[in-house]
Amino acid sequence: MMEYRFYTADVFTQQTFGGNPLAVFPQAQGLSSLQMQKIAGEINYSETVFVLPPETTEGTKRLRIFTPKAELPFAGHPTVGTAYILASIGDIVLENPEITIIFEEGVGPVPVKILSEAGQPTYTELTAAQLPEFGTTAPDIKDLAEMLSLDPEDFLTGDYAPQAVSCGLPFLFIPLNSQKALARAKLKRDRWESLLANYWADCVYLFTFETSSKSIFVRSRMFAPSLGIEEDPATGSAAAALGGYLGIRDQRDGILQWQIEQGIEMGRPSSLTVQTFKKEGLIQKICVGGSSVMVIQGVMEIPGENNSNLKG
Repeated sequence: MMEYRFYTADVFTQQTFGGNPLAVFPQAQGLSSLQMQKIAGEINYSETVFVLPPETTEGTKRLRIFTPKAELPFAGHPTVGTAYILASIGDIVLENPEITIIFEEGVGPVPVKILSEAGQPTYTELTAAQLPEFGTTAPDIKDLAEMLSLDPEDFLTGDYAPQAVSCGLPFLFIPLNSQKALARAKLKRDRWESLLANYWADCVYLFTFETSSKSIFVRSRMFAPSLGIEEDPATGSAAAALGGYLGIRDQRDGILQWQIEQGIEMGRPSSLTVQTFKKEGLIQKICVGGSSVMVIQGVMEIPGENNSNLKG
């Protein structure tokens, strides 16, 4: 048996039991890919992060990110949450009230800004490693409505029609016209299989402009069956891509900022801040950030590779 220390945090929230839970193994050297996948399945959070030494001189740490079913090249709440945890335990030194580190991820180097007070992190913010990429024509609204147990009248159209966007992980963005429609949505797995399982963006991101307060721009929900995530309470990679979806529809230049609430229907309210930087009509950069809180620290005993429980 090998012992590995791990920590968990609730990400995109200031309250324990809110936001999106994350598990982080800060010293993951010695673990194989199979062991990492088994551990992620055992913990069964939407993502578990394994931290390794950097492979480049610019990198601060290398991250490998796993859902219960698959490894991801990039994910938002694991990126900002890992920065928070590593800064909290002293694995990242907070030399100033604001520092920027570089995480090496599957999509490439991801800059992360850490704000702190009295030596403790208060806010972490990633810069998307990739500018938004936009998909081809989305499925028909009648088919999407059937997949989501909704009516076609629940959908927005025109400028806010469904569209697939990726900043490293593709999502199909589907705007709805009310909180009631958002709350009523229920993903039918068989219809999802036939409609989206082979589509470029098989993760489904629903949102509405009808929110709980004027300070919140969007309320959202996210479903990712292919990743083993029935519903996610806070999705940073989707928030980055949403910055692309909204950014190309906003005619303004400069820094465009939106506040997102997610996880309300799950009882895990989350708050994400998205900034899209535009110049001469073109998106230059997208940032996603929020607060986190530490929840658990512990040690996991992990059997060696020759143990039968680790065979695929």
